[in-house]
Amino acid sequence: MKAAVVHSFEEPPRLGDFDEPVPGEDEVTVRVEAAALSQLARSQAAGTHYSSVNTPFVPGADGVGYTEDGQRVYFAFPRSPWGSMGEYTAVKKSHVVALPVHVDAVRFAALANPAMSSLAALVHRAQFIKGESVLINGANGVSGRLAIQIARILGARRIVVTARNARSRNELLELGADAFIALANGRESVVADVKTHLLVGFDVVLDYLWGTPAEWVLEGIAAAAKRPKPNRVRFITIGASAGAATALPSAWLRSGPLELLGSGLGSVPTPNLVGAVAQVADILRSHTLPIDAVGVPIHGVSTQWTSGAKSRVVFTF
Repeated sequence: MKAAVVHSFEEPPRLGDFDEPVPGEDEVTVRVEAAALSQLARSQAAGTHYSSVNTPFVPGADGVGYTEDGQRVYFAFPRSPWGSMGEYTAVKKSHVVALPVHVDAVRFAALANPAMSSLAALVHRAQFIKGESVLINGANGVSGRLAIQIARILGARRIVVTARNARSRNELLELGADAFIALANGRESVVADVKTHLLVGFDVVLDYLWGTPAEWVLEGIAAAAKRPKPNRVRFITIGASAGAATALPSAWLRSGPLELLGSGLGSVPTPNLVGAVAQVADILRSHTLPIDAVGVPIHGVSTQWTSGAKSRVVFTF
């Protein structure tokens, strides 16, 4: 079969031939229709994600396709070395979600993983309760923008967002955020703003950045914890686009009701991650989740992998 194949972590995948998978007893074969170029897929192909496998392999963590009986499905976490960026892949039956035939494959493939990231973090890690408030650290990316909308759909009372680019403020407020913190203003300003907003109240932090921006937010939470009755805050780290490490003085964890958690492969059981995508499909029945996506034939994989396209790239077959 034709597939994008990772031969080296130092270069992008290239189109080539790869053996077709033979499904196991608990698996189904999926004929792939669309597979998104997600940050997870990029990291796995670069060998930098904790779930990366040995080369050669077909990259891609999820997609949209058809099972052998003709059912349109979303599928996730195919069996290695067959990722989603090949004509066929093998997936556990429990990792497949039925989709209506009218669902746009490119659009759903583009939004499934980033939308799942916030929904799974809120529901399964934060144990979010309707009426609570959320701070989204790094809201200007695809995942962060979807997180604003999903938090609001789940019943968030108030949503505070941060972003590096202050020019994104109005767009993020239009998506449903109530307040904006500009990371470009630097540590002192961010710490003060986080402290001020926490005095008004937020209960959950969804962090897509880690690194220095996460440190500033955590410092602001620690500063607010010095008041007589500090808020209980669940800080959920989802991504690390601003750095793999952050400073975390132990006093910040000991001085107030701060809970530090992660959300992703391993910390959330796979059935719950797949179930979160099923919830996304249900949300789409009554809500619109805008996403800027473009379908690209798989033969353009090497060029598109490093293109830096602003739209979310989805490879099609």
